[in-house]
Amino acid sequence: MTTSRFLPAFLALALSGVPWSGRSQDVPVLPTPERFPQFSVPGQEAAMSALNALHRLHYPPVWLDYPHRDPQAGLCTLWDEWLTGPCLWADLGSFQVCDGKVSITQRLRNSFLNKIIDAEGYVATHQHEGIGHVLGWPFPYWINNPGAWGVHFSARGTVSAVLTKGAPVTSQPEGWILTGVEGRGTDPEGWRLQLTASDASITTAPGSFDAFQAPFIQLRWSGKNLGSAQPFLEWDSEDRPGFTADRRMALPAAALMEGEAGCVMLPLHRHPAWRGRIARLRLRFANEAPGAEVLLQALFTQYDTRHNINNFDFIRGCIDFFLWTGDVEFLRQALPRIRLALRYAQAEFKTRENRCVLTSWVGHDGRSGVERAADGSAVMKPGVGIGNNYWDLLPFGHKDSYATIRYYDTLVRLAALERDIDRHPEWALPVGEGRFDPDDLERHAAEVKAEGNRIFWSEETGRFVAGPDIDGRRTDYGFTFLNTDAIHYGFATEPHARRIMDWIEGRRIVEGDTSTGDDIYHFRFGPRSTTKRNTDYYFWRWSKAASIPFGGQVQDGGAVLGWSYMDLMARLQVEGPDNAWKRLQEITRWFTEVQEGGGYREYYRKLGAKLQGDGAAGGLGLDREFFESLLVPQIMLRGFLGLSPTATGCRIEPRLPGAFPSLTIEGIRIKGLTLSVTATTDALTVRKRSGVAYGPFTLEAPGYRSVPAVDWSATSEVTLTR
Repeated sequence: MTTSRFLPAFLALALSGVPWSGRSQDVPVLPTPERFPQFSVPGQEAAMSALNALHRLHYPPVWLDYPHRDPQAGLCTLWDEWLTGPCLWADLGSFQVCDGKVSITQRLRNSFLNKIIDAEGYVATHQHEGIGHVLGWPFPYWINNPGAWGVHFSARGTVSAVLTKGAPVTSQPEGWILTGVEGRGTDPEGWRLQLTASDASITTAPGSFDAFQAPFIQLRWSGKNLGSAQPFLEWDSEDRPGFTADRRMALPAAALMEGEAGCVMLPLHRHPAWRGRIARLRLRFANEAPGAEVLLQALFTQYDTRHNINNFDFIRGCIDFFLWTGDVEFLRQALPRIRLALRYAQAEFKTRENRCVLTSWVGHDGRSGVERAADGSAVMKPGVGIGNNYWDLLPFGHKDSYATIRYYDTLVRLAALERDIDRHPEWALPVGEGRFDPDDLERHAAEVKAEGNRIFWSEETGRFVAGPDIDGRRTDYGFTFLNTDAIHYGFATEPHARRIMDWIEGRRIVEGDTSTGDDIYHFRFGPRSTTKRNTDYYFWRWSKAASIPFGGQVQDGGAVLGWSYMDLMARLQVEGPDNAWKRLQEITRWFTEVQEGGGYREYYRKLGAKLQGDGAAGGLGLDREFFESLLVPQIMLRGFLGLSPTATGCRIEPRLPGAFPSLTIEGIRIKGLTLSVTATTDALTVRKRSGVAYGPFTLEAPGYRSVPAVDWSATSEVTLTR
């Protein structure tokens, strides 16, 4: 059960004070200072120039760059793991935001420590509100969905453009029964009610909606002088008319919202009598005496729009923040939340029992919400196929391969963190409080990897698939993002990783695919998201996929720039640095051509291709809400240079392409230091440009001669040889 105030900084969860449709890359950005990180490779100046420009274009991500944002507000959880590291190591320092100067590092710190986690341990999505689940994704919502229901007396405090489209605000309800209640009319704040008798109630007009499509009921209201009243919601159904004591759910005491508009979500799906077709709702105030005032803003059914990957993204983002900053006080505050988040996920998704993520939320059983009739027409299955992640039209769910890959990575990374905590008692962290045994986490991770490579792998097509859903069906549309993720996160076994790369490289043709061979890279900057035409595997509202050509939607043959990073990292791991460099060169040539053609939007406008963004569907995800475009240049730092943060410093394991006589990266910010690192085939030089390390800073360089103990307060440069 969830209760919340109408918090502008939270419910405008784009964190800009404007809805999603108002976000774009056309917002104030920082000037380009000379101290911004630079990649340098002798003889590859053109490619490096393009890559540096690409890096600067997408840094910082738009959601970190609005000058008027609340510096204490949270950031959308979806990007926590992907972008925390890339934002931290390139942090430019303080910039004007709100009424003061707040660095991007500070904003991220605030975000993780203030991110909403409910009483059970679910980490909120922190996307803009809409009228979906308050802690979930903005859609799907009840409006224009047969079998759902709702009424809005006010749009105040509701960041949702759909209210003005499919559900105009109601001035006076018709057919409602008021018992011991006098209606005082509506105004922009809502419908004002005066309770004129004890045990007052309001009953909705006769109607009908599907309990399956209403796992939650949301009430937006406030009250005055309700005293110790304990309101509750009752219902009757088509097959069992009348209100009875066994069909009610109490509102939490905190839901009274004395004098301040707020909302409460009732988890009706947990009630055994919540089933079938619901005919009416009755809100009983259970007031002991007349005189109370109630302001009713909205009452509506609500799909479960939560994401099952949030907890994993939050945990890994927190770990990244600590490793890059060395902020022990941050870890002290975040650690109980990290542990709570994993325990919730393990219990909620039954990961120990199944050795994978099994999502049992209503509408998340992995089945498609679109079926085909005998004549080929699309038949919607309302309430079925709700998305669980970034790919919000696709019904990953039940035994969920996408979520399981992230769960596996979370286990590995938290095991390492727990082991680091054991090694450093001087941090004075809560060792025993909810601690996970790192050996146990690693054993479980190995089990998850083995099971995942069994149940999610298709021998027929040689790649990972979605499902099995609740009916045991697996779905394969050639999800390139799922497969490159599996390699990047170390989830794929070596034989599976090689088969995946043979397919994506075009050396192996999968029978029945729409896109094969060179056409997989039709858009040049990266692989298509899927390689097989998909008109049927979606949540129920996306029923006209057949009217959009293959490649015209990012989730059906289109492409997203940011996921080229996973492709590059997978190539580096399986094919080696020369293969990854060849692919990166094509990306830099593409980017140069696009910039010379006027930038993303102008270039593709001339070609007649449609970009997705700001609420408009399209085949290419490059700018605007595609913050993850910042990932692509990270191949230089995390891939070719092989730099990764550790608990006490950093590790550097270069993997240079043959075309690189050397690689230098200037402006690496880590644990209070700003470093420049140069790698050649036989030497590694680390220079301190500025800063003071937050404690001892240990440099690890496997494959090089012993690293001397370095006092970075007195030393400015160290060179290691093989």
